[in-house]
Amino acid sequence: MFRHRPLSGSTFGKGFETLELIFHAAVRNLRKSNGNAVLGLVINIVQSLIMVVIMYFLFELLGMRRIAVRGDFMLYVMSGVFMFMTHVKAIRAISGAEGPTSPMMMHGPMNPIISICGAAMSTLYQQTLSAAVILFFYHSLFNPITVDQPVGMLGMFLLSWFSGVGIGMVLLSARPWQPELATILTTLLMRLNMVASGKMLLVNNVPPKVRAMFDWNPLFHTIDQSRGFIFLNYGPRYTSVEYPLIVALTCVMIGLMMEFFTRQHMSASWNKRR
Repeated sequence: MFRHRPLSGSTFGKGFETLELIFHAAVRNLRKSNGNAVLGLVINIVQSLIMVVIMYFLFELLGMRRIAVRGDFMLYVMSGVFMFMTHVKAIRAISGAEGPTSPMMMHGPMNPIISICGAAMSTLYQQTLSAAVILFFYHSLFNPITVDQPVGMLGMFLLSWFSGVGIGMVLLSARPWQPELATILTTLLMRLNMVASGKMLLVNNVPPKVRAMFDWNPLFHTIDQSRGFIFLNYGPRYTSVEYPLIVALTCVMIGLMMEFFTRQHMSASWNKRR
């Protein structure tokens, strides 16, 4: 009754079966934090909204509004916050996904890659919904939004998410070997991105010494490039699309190799001594 039966022996059928498993893994990840799915999504939207409001008042209190790009100031703030939240939550979700010794892996069709994909898709769904809802209400109630290149902006949003997925995969594959160190690095990266993401900066106006401190961060590039796509009067000169894409692909490949190696050697007894 409970034995797993493959739906089809063909590659096409197995592909659909894998997509179905990823869908169910994503739904399970969405319900982890809150049993009520709708309430969980509302809480995520409120978190993003609170972050936007905090950043708005920080700009006002620190007198940084004058350095913002010409255009809708709230859209400038939201562009940084949404990219930041997507990147950071992707790192958290992927680095905390179930590994080879998780009880979920005892089920026949389940494997760590499906767990990773489910965590990634649930994060993307949550953050896309949060951004869409907040932008819709701002557009309807306060000020109509105009985006110069919507496709490019969406591409940078996805790249912020994808780079977070890549970094999270490296941390996930390192967690069975050094759980404490992986946890510390995850927390450190998330806290560091509060400053190093450049969401409060207009990169073209930043001195070279300051820019050099943030240039290593892929999120720094995606946020600046997204503002180039959003605002007609801004053209990024010191960031690129290629760098975060290369970093993300490199991290994904390293993460996959480390995960495969770990799966061959991982034992449930590793953590018994801790």
